[in-house]
Amino acid sequence: MTNKKAVAGETFLRGVDIFQDLTPEEVSELQRKVHFKEVAAGTVFYESHESSEVLFFMKEGRVRLYHLSAEGKTFTTAILTAGTFFGEMTLLGQRLYGSCAEALTACTISMISRKDVEKFLFADGRIAFRVVEALGGRLFEVEQRLADLALKNIPSRLMSLLLRLAPPPSNGSAAEVFLTHEELAQMLGTRRETVTRILNEQSTQGSIVLHRGRITLLDIERLNKISSIECREVCDF
Repeated sequence: MTNKKAVAGETFLRGVDIFQDLTPEEVSELQRKVHFKEVAAGTVFYESHESSEVLFFMKEGRVRLYHLSAEGKTFTTAILTAGTFFGEMTLLGQRLYGSCAEALTACTISMISRKDVEKFLFADGRIAFRVVEALGGRLFEVEQRLADLALKNIPSRLMSLLLRLAPPPSNGSAAEVFLTHEELAQMLGTRRETVTRILNEQSTQGSIVLHRGRITLLDIERLNKISSIECREVCDF
């Protein structure tokens, strides 16, 4: 069983983008330093007051990073899926900045300590390059969301978010976003009822199809037109 777990761990690490340049021997050595953990859906496994430096790598499931206000309101900053990393690690410029991490589904995550990051990640130029690439992509996403917040109303922001979140369709399949109305609302900083109303309108017009926890994007051209509309006057935020 231990052997099977080790092989599974190595297979996972080879599938993580930032480790793709490592040799099989290097992956095996890194795997021995990685600690896997099962997290139940709904579990908050990292809170804003924690100060320990650790990197998390997603093996399975979905995780939400969010800020919690003094009034108990939440604002989702990111929803992460398998193969991505996050955490508190100043060496790599990776910070949670007061965020909390919650498992949206049952998750399998791995953790790497600061000491092992220094040995296996920070000192390796190949990995450092991949980390810079990944962080650059996240910075671009943040900039896009800030621009949307400043320039667009909620329908345009919602369509823009859906288009960015949908992976490119393959083999003729439609683009899909696997998020609930509540999760989308938390990413936009608005109410779930507002998101539901807008999505229902687009569903009626044939632009999207709504499923439980999933949205299929059909009329990409129309959605792009809506997402590009900027506020002419005061937006309804």
